[in-house]
Amino acid sequence: MVFTWSGDTAGQGWGIDEARGGMQIYATMLKARPDFFIHSGDTIYADGPMKAEVALPDGTMWKNVLTDEKSRVAETLSDFRGQYKYNLMDANLRSFNAAVPMLAQWDDHEVTNNWSDSKVLDERYGEKAIHVLAANAMRAFHEMMPVATTLAEPQRVYRKVAYGPLLDVFFLDMRTYRAANGDNVETEEGAETVFLGAAQRAWLKRELKASKATWKVLAADMPLGLIVWNDGKAKKGAEAIANAENGAPLGRELEIADLLKFIKDEAVLNTVWLTADVHYTAAHFYSPDKAAFADFEPFWEFVSGPLHAGTFGPNDLDMTFGPEVRYVKAPDAEQGQNLSPAAGLQFFGLVRIDAASEVMTVELKDVADAVLWSIDLDPKRA
Repeated sequence: MVFTWSGDTAGQGWGIDEARGGMQIYATMLKARPDFFIHSGDTIYADGPMKAEVALPDGTMWKNVLTDEKSRVAETLSDFRGQYKYNLMDANLRSFNAAVPMLAQWDDHEVTNNWSDSKVLDERYGEKAIHVLAANAMRAFHEMMPVATTLAEPQRVYRKVAYGPLLDVFFLDMRTYRAANGDNVETEEGAETVFLGAAQRAWLKRELKASKATWKVLAADMPLGLIVWNDGKAKKGAEAIANAENGAPLGRELEIADLLKFIKDEAVLNTVWLTADVHYTAAHFYSPDKAAFADFEPFWEFVSGPLHAGTFGPNDLDMTFGPEVRYVKAPDAEQGQNLSPAAGLQFFGLVRIDAASEVMTVELKDVADAVLWSIDLDPKRA
């Protein structure tokens, strides 16, 4: 079995430049002929209007294909649909979609940057109600992306996809049910700490415990231990899980601590987390030996992206769950931030599971198809 994962398509003003080959990473991923592809979120950038031309550091111009919908922020249902239609103008993406099943989840840019109940929309928006935007965005996402519906909750994103005895993939929704972004330092669970939400957390525990697959992949739209600020300039508030306190679990970390303890207590073996969001690639090993909260079994988290967007990072670590960086590829200080796809720092991950040995091989790769880092993970046996 072979599959790929990544996130972040057409963000930060970097759209389809046909003279540069369009969204080349989709052609690169297609070479592996994966059985499926996990899009880890930011499938569009509804809040990222594009310009016709953008000057690059080397003196050349990035020239975007433009549409009316990509010339302004998305507000109406038609606007949001237009974001997805724009991406489908790329020949590489269409060829990839024709050959490879896509399993998609969403994050923030399907609506607007860092959205939650506390989001205050800027002057670009005539519609100031975040829940109106989110409703239009959710409908467009389900119309334009291949996500199965359920009768109980027709627009639900979280779900399990089973791939025989080797693999179950658990798609998480870290956006829909969260409480408002805030300081994230509450000492007890309550209304302000909700992240996955009670129903999703109960579902995940139930399905993980029941899973008979060798490998359990948790497809997350945000990393566990990387600090992602709600206000990046002021370095204030939590957009993700980590709160930069580096101590015992607080705020949203309480849900994750509960989940990790459950996985340990119920002897759920061979869990691996795959994510994107931060626009660089990395391998993180979480160990209770290095963590402030130690009641869990060690596990790996692999980060990839962007597919076709600005490259950023690296982010700082929060040590509550003891992450250790085993590999990272991100812009250096000289390169700066928001590198265009022309810089070549566009990333995806590739996973192979051997049918006989059940060994999982994880490769972190770039748009040129180079293997930047890899590891073989042996399955644990009950």
